[in-house]
Amino acid sequence: MRLTDFWERMTEHFGATYADSFARDHVMSELGGRTVHQALEEGWDAKDVWRAVCAATDVPPHLR
Repeated sequence: MRLTDFWERMTEHFGATYADSFARDHVMSELGGRTVHQALEEGWDAKDVWRAVCAATDVPPHLR
């Protein structure tokens, strides 16, 4: 998954304003105690980060 696709899905699910806030502030156990931004900066694959977001939140099936 390209990073642009990842951010499009984040925006579609959370909304333009909240997507970045969630990615910066929400520490996720699915990401080993990291935020989305930390995981991406550390080199995690965007697809794996997206799967973690889907597991942690109620992402509708059409966005998974």
